[in-house]
Amino acid sequence: MKEAVIGLVAGDPAGIGPELLAAARAFFHAQPLPGVRLEVIGDPSPLDTGHPSQAGSVRAIASLEEAASRALSGELAAVVTGPVSKKHLHQAGFDFPGQTEFFAARARVSSFAMLLTGGPLTVALVTAHVPLKDVANLLSTTEIVRVGGLLAGFLKQRGIIAPRIAVAGLNPHAGEQGDLGDEEQRLIEPAMPLLCSANPDSTFAGPFSPDTVFWRAANGEFDGVLCMYHDQGLIPLKLLGFHDGVNVTLGLPFVRTSPDHGTAYEIAGTGKASAESFLSAIRLAAELVIGGKK
Repeated sequence: MKEAVIGLVAGDPAGIGPELLAAARAFFHAQPLPGVRLEVIGDPSPLDTGHPSQAGSVRAIASLEEAASRALSGELAAVVTGPVSKKHLHQAGFDFPGQTEFFAARARVSSFAMLLTGGPLTVALVTAHVPLKDVANLLSTTEIVRVGGLLAGFLKQRGIIAPRIAVAGLNPHAGEQGDLGDEEQRLIEPAMPLLCSANPDSTFAGPFSPDTVFWRAANGEFDGVLCMYHDQGLIPLKLLGFHDGVNVTLGLPFVRTSPDHGTAYEIAGTGKASAESFLSAIRLAAELVIGGKK
């Protein structure tokens, strides 16, 4: 069987990405992943370590463009991206909220979502890189159903035949029957039967109070949690699975993963950075690629 190629992108060359990539290459050279070959995309060398620059951001954008182009052409089965600074990318002309939205735009897909998995949790986000004050206005029953379907598909791709998915409420106590907000009654509860009918192999339950649902999922009651906004899902995920957490872009025609942390400019070049999340991102990309080839 021909090896699948996974492209590795260092991210911001001023951050810890270049050293994580170097560590990953050494690790998987000693312990190769069956059925896949790793290939570095772009220039992986450090630049202005610890001090983000326009030149570094331009280089990071060029690497992303190359990775997207080669993935869409079929040369790459997966892309694993290193951490970037959204602020510095935007200053260099990057016209996307984040890498998730960049790859979706380049692939011309409208149904995509951000998912993270690590430790005992897997979470998908109905809204992602938007200010918290805008979340309630961006939520809709349609979006909840759409992202819930993508989450169910990912869990089945990982071998869970009948995924059990909890749906988190938006408000404290999941709105307390409308006393603390009505989004649960107006938007989330109407999505529940639609989620179940659209995904007959999966079980959806909720909306549950956000302050208990992650404990229940971490203890094995659910295989995934459908979250209403970015930090609702990422705070518990990083608390319980920081070192092995992986970010996945759902809905693309190729696999894209990344570590669940940022550029860490303050420790770049010091040797203190852990490569575990980057290694986990590569392992998951390989798992999804090989599973897709069966």
